[in-house]
Amino acid sequence: MPADKAILQTLTLGCSKNRVDTEHIIARIEDIFRIIPEDVQCSFCDIFLINTCGFIGDAKEESIAAILEAVERKKHGEIGRIVVFGCLSQRYSAEMPDLIPEVDAWFGATDPEPLLSYLGAAPDNSVRTRRHLTTPSHYAYLKISEGCDRRCSYCAIPFIRGRHRSVPMEELVEEAGLLAAKGVKELIIIAQDTTYYGLDLYRKRALAELLQRLSEVEGIEWIRIHYSYPADFPDDVLDQMAHNPKVCRYMDIPLQHISDKVLANMHRNVDGAWTRALIKRMRERVPGLVLRTTMIVGHPGEGAAEYRELLDFVAEARFERLGAFMYSEEEGTFGAEHFKDSVPARTKRNRLDGLMSLQSDISLSFNRSRIGEEVKVIVDSCSDGCLVCRSEFESPEVDGEILVKYDGPEDPELLCGKFMMVRITGADEYDLIAGPI
Repeated sequence: MPADKAILQTLTLGCSKNRVDTEHIIARIEDIFRIIPEDVQCSFCDIFLINTCGFIGDAKEESIAAILEAVERKKHGEIGRIVVFGCLSQRYSAEMPDLIPEVDAWFGATDPEPLLSYLGAAPDNSVRTRRHLTTPSHYAYLKISEGCDRRCSYCAIPFIRGRHRSVPMEELVEEAGLLAAKGVKELIIIAQDTTYYGLDLYRKRALAELLQRLSEVEGIEWIRIHYSYPADFPDDVLDQMAHNPKVCRYMDIPLQHISDKVLANMHRNVDGAWTRALIKRMRERVPGLVLRTTMIVGHPGEGAAEYRELLDFVAEARFERLGAFMYSEEEGTFGAEHFKDSVPARTKRNRLDGLMSLQSDISLSFNRSRIGEEVKVIVDSCSDGCLVCRSEFESPEVDGEILVKYDGPEDPELLCGKFMMVRITGADEYDLIAGPI
């Protein structure tokens, strides 16, 4: 690579959807700059490109802290220019330039072309399916749509990212083919709401058809689904999970709550009975299904009774994976304008701790029930004679791992990205221990 190229390093904050945005942008400029990976210590870069998150309070604080740290590095001569884009700068486009004037350029999240033009990339629609992977080479996130038409009362995404816009199926299949050619074996389907896919382009929910077409891409062996909305859930997706061997029996479906009162305040368009019926139907239609969900505690309308109902539901549903957040009042949302954030912060924290303590017991019970199973895993990495793996029931970055003690003849590094069969021999509430078969 020519040494005279300017050096560019990126930092991606927030969700995996942001990561895909960064990867598309790098693919457009990798012939212009010498790209330094995020995890590589760099003593100097000409441009430090930060993709920010502006979804909730903690994410905004993390993004601002990262920008201020870059400002300090710039003062010490470690960075030439700081360029910021993404959700935070989209949401606060009027305020941020005055608040942090040391940043050289600010760009939003909905249109990459102004940023690309600033970086010297010519307009070129023919390369929009190209990606520069920042994940391990054997898995990649595939963002199938942008924006959201939902109006959940707590969520700022619709006015940050705009209306729902599906990516044409042909583009996604082409992108999947290019990823497979790079060695990608696992696709993780993401969007603000994956089950809404296709309504704008095809006047129908087309996620199941997309799954089928992606499964026909040579080299792709696993496809897993994230960020599914419970209202009007398309049952043909369950058929794909039950009968298509490439579609993982794994579903990420943020439910947020079970109380009718809280769900109504959240504008989730479902009630507790619908939610319970959906979970029952999913488990019946897809034997062995592993469910990941997310809950919010402390939302306006959640009193002691509603919180107890949430705990009872989680104990009853026994989700294999569950994450939770404390309600964060976000300016501009319906909740901020129409509800009082009446649950004290200490109460929110106690409720979060209680919910996650319950889930820890459920997760431990589930993991222990898997001892003795023989499962197919993919090797993500290796460390100190141990292979760090996942089965179809674990998603990278958010779930536990399967740790395989390996002393075989093959160099462990050469096993990364490959599949193997293992037998599970031990478990804690998060990770599993296994041995190769």
